[in-house]
Amino acid sequence: MGLDAVGKMILTLGLILVLVGGSLVLLGKLGLGRLPGDIFMQRGNTTFYFPLATSIIVSLVLTLILNLILRR
Repeated sequence: MGLDAVGKMILTLGLILVLVGGSLVLLGKLGLGRLPGDIFMQRGNTTFYFPLATSIIVSLVLTLILNLILRR
């Protein structure tokens, strides 16, 4: 693997990270991550957060998108 290939791979991964980060910021502003089915518990100095409803919705949306893209 040459230096050109490694550079292109790093640029591609960087672009993917920028897109994922931007979409997480946008979805956070839309309220994703604070849905009624998300579990949040706080006792003293300990906080537990498990985004159950958010995980299910993200999984369904990604499954639909990937099925449409990868369908032959």
